[in-house]
Amino acid sequence: MCAKLSNQHAIREGYVRAENANLYFREIGHGQPIIILHGGPDFDHTYLLPDLDRLSDSFRLIYYDQRGLGKSADNVQPVDVTLQSDVEDMEYIREHFQLESFSVLGHSWGGVLAMKYAIRHPEHVSHLILMSTAPASHGDYILLREDRRMRAPANIEMLKARSTDAMYQKGDPDTEAAYYRIHFNAALRQPEHLEEVIKRLRSSFTTEGILKAREIEERLMHETWLSSDYDLLPRLKQLGISTLVIHGDYDIVPVECAIHLAQAIPGAHLVLLKDCGHFSYLECPDEVHKEISDFFDGT
Repeated sequence: MCAKLSNQHAIREGYVRAENANLYFREIGHGQPIIILHGGPDFDHTYLLPDLDRLSDSFRLIYYDQRGLGKSADNVQPVDVTLQSDVEDMEYIREHFQLESFSVLGHSWGGVLAMKYAIRHPEHVSHLILMSTAPASHGDYILLREDRRMRAPANIEMLKARSTDAMYQKGDPDTEAAYYRIHFNAALRQPEHLEEVIKRLRSSFTTEGILKAREIEERLMHETWLSSDYDLLPRLKQLGISTLVIHGDYDIVPVECAIHLAQAIPGAHLVLLKDCGHFSYLECPDEVHKEISDFFDGT
């Protein structure tokens, strides 16, 4: 199916059949293909829109909802979702679009998936863009948990109160939005950006989807950040892929985590955006667009 944007770029939508899942995709633009991986791991791609679509003037963007999430949730059980299944799903996407080589842009949790795929299938990844990437090791996750903004007593108490609320436990969309308003309060520089992020997340919340996404998030967290064995950094040192690491100096993920990524990946270029938080494509759109364009021009 197709729709039109005001800039006349056609939006192409559909589904890719994967094992035990149908993966929803959204494609826009022409040129070098970039597969875009959303964060979470309990969200879908819609919170990235419309800002990242600016890149469609120069690139062919392929978004998709990871299995069990958003429009890829139907008939998927949380037990069917693992880091391995997510990597395999990227292969289904690649094969569907007949891409021998493509770029990958991962935001937050999507950066973890992007790195894992690049480690597994480096022959298919021409460029890697890691935007506000979540921790690449258990040690870096500890840095995140110890961040002074994350550990602010008021935030901790409010989050605890929300998470034990009966409506939250039932998956009520309004209560879920209130929880994330507290959670992301320290992740953005300007209050209006916080409300915009919550608005976008809220637009796709349903009770069933929230409860399923929470189970998926818990499974993936235990497989990655919460495991003392989780550490992608040694394998990243073997990559020969042109890599751009974009991070805000106000990001809730400590800058040290981005530095560790850039130090691990040979030749990686690290860009620290001033007065920018976790959602840099929204908070600093011009800078992000320029850095990505310059990155491709220079490689």
